[in-house]
Amino acid sequence: MKDKSLIPQISLGPFQGITDHIYRTLFVAYFGGVDKLYTPFFTAIHKTDAKNLQGAELHPDKNDTSILVPQILSNDGAEMLRFANFCARIGYKEINLNMGCPFPRVARKKRGSGLLPFPDLIDKILFEYFENPPIKLSIKCRLGYQESNEINELIPIFNQYPLHEVIIHARTGKQIYKGIANQIAFITIKNQFSKVPAYNGDIFSNEQFNHLQALMPNVDHFMLGRGLLADPFLAAEIKGQTFINKAAILREFLEALFEARLNETNYALTSLGRMKELWSYLRWSFDDPVNIWRLIRKTNTLETYKNAVSKVFAESEWKGAGFTQKSNPDYIS
Repeated sequence: MKDKSLIPQISLGPFQGITDHIYRTLFVAYFGGVDKLYTPFFTAIHKTDAKNLQGAELHPDKNDTSILVPQILSNDGAEMLRFANFCARIGYKEINLNMGCPFPRVARKKRGSGLLPFPDLIDKILFEYFENPPIKLSIKCRLGYQESNEINELIPIFNQYPLHEVIIHARTGKQIYKGIANQIAFITIKNQFSKVPAYNGDIFSNEQFNHLQALMPNVDHFMLGRGLLADPFLAAEIKGQTFINKAAILREFLEALFEARLNETNYALTSLGRMKELWSYLRWSFDDPVNIWRLIRKTNTLETYKNAVSKVFAESEWKGAGFTQKSNPDYIS
């Protein structure tokens, strides 16, 4: 095992449609390695006890409130306070403001990464929240929306407020997930913050993590996203844990995940859609990702999906370290 004192905090980033409460609970049980998890974002919170806050995604009986951080997509300080008050009331200690979502349908409404070019609005939101904050607030953002230097205008604003943490995905919003993360830009600005921010972006293997940690020795939190969806063993292996027969563990996890989702949705086909979304990442950790995806993607019944998964594990080899040059043509080693 690695010396735990030398390993920073590792978290699993949120993905709409994938990292729901069922996935998070089973991920921790089967793989571990993460110190913190985040919910996919909540939005349209028009009152403190809004209906969309009442389900299993936040319920303390379904989630470990000590390691889960609820996330909100908002550009309204009053809405953030409604969300924070609800979360505080049921046992959470922190909420996270999503200023990183890159998708145009979100960004054009000045939400997610589309909020980044508007420092005055960000200042107003944070001022309203910190007048009477019910719980800690962290921010997940990008280097900018159009340009990576937009963060320079935001650092003085962030430093004015007692933010618990800033997590930076080292891309612009316009990039979405294309190209490679701008590690140099992150390294250049990280020490300008009152507290060194967490790093997120292009951590797909243990070797890449070790390389980044050497480049950023004072960063004490790394958020993993696509790399951990593709290789769910990655966080634990970064911490020095070893696994015997990974393919068997992974298959058991996938079967438990599918069954739990079917039970919760009364066997609705939406469960199949969510499993396909996960496989769009997971396939890259097998030896034949293109054919695996072709096989999984065309399934349209619960039975054909189960048969496809059986075929994958019977005929393909688990490789791990999912995203490579083949899966990301813009990746440069």
